[in-house]
Amino acid sequence: MILDTKISSPGVRMVTVADDRDGQRIDNFLTGQLKGVPRSLIYRILRTGQVRINGKRAQPDARLSGGDQVRIPPVRTAQAGEEKVAPRAMVERIRQAVIFEDRDYLVIDKPAGIASHGGSGVSFGAIELLRAARPDETLELAHRLDRDTSGVLVLARRRAALTGLQELIRDGRITKQYLALLHGHPKRAKFDVNVPLRKFDLQGGERMVRVSDDGKPALTAFKVIGTYADASMAEVTLYTGRTHQIRVHAQHAGHPLAGDEKYGLRDFNKAMRDFGLHRLFLHAARFEFDLNGKTHSFSAPLAPDLAAALDALPPATGKTAR
Repeated sequence: MILDTKISSPGVRMVTVADDRDGQRIDNFLTGQLKGVPRSLIYRILRTGQVRINGKRAQPDARLSGGDQVRIPPVRTAQAGEEKVAPRAMVERIRQAVIFEDRDYLVIDKPAGIASHGGSGVSFGAIELLRAARPDETLELAHRLDRDTSGVLVLARRRAALTGLQELIRDGRITKQYLALLHGHPKRAKFDVNVPLRKFDLQGGERMVRVSDDGKPALTAFKVIGTYADASMAEVTLYTGRTHQIRVHAQHAGHPLAGDEKYGLRDFNKAMRDFGLHRLFLHAARFEFDLNGKTHSFSAPLAPDLAAALDALPPATGKTAR
């Protein structure tokens, strides 16, 4: 619900955020305001400072509060017949990925290669495909997974369910566990990486994340649960939710993820391809939280392509982590 909209100059809108939108990310808010506008264009007007919150330049991950004033620049919306239609095969694939649904949430086992949402050259992400599959429902992403990461992705079906879960996420009161294949053999079976991370936008729009003293706090716990000739299987628990957190923390620990073309080791990735691994070995296995006296626990088994690559790896020899 929008409380008020007024024109401040030709084509520019000033929108007052309603109380029920408190906590919503600015990019999602703009998606609702700019129907038919590609997600990539929404991020472009954010990056170039055309969107402002209470007179200040809006960051793409900014969250709104009820009563905020949002400046929305003039943006050409799609004309009739111009909006792209989601490919039927992709819609059916995401429809079959649903693993749970109730009054509040819809959960999918997101396939690798499908982004959480469209943008940055991606026309259709999981949220757009699900909306195409269920046009009469209201669905919102509660969190995100990287495009190359498979596993549990939670969407909300009601505004109260969305805001309640997002508050838990902000407060760190959820459990997010992943399965990852690391390079080499860590000295300890259990270890934490607690170093701040900062995002950098490189020329050409590519986003990189690095360990930086002036970054945001980030904590990841690793637990080795299996060893192979040149790799270790780990259960990874996230205590914060920074972009590329597991990948960068694994790299910082000296054990980058298998199949990671951005932060990994080229020779290791090449060797893993010989065992059938052709993408990032990272799977969101469990997402759990308590809300309004009820425990929600969602899980997804290791993706078949990752399981097959794991079965093909030779066993470890010699000492392993303790």
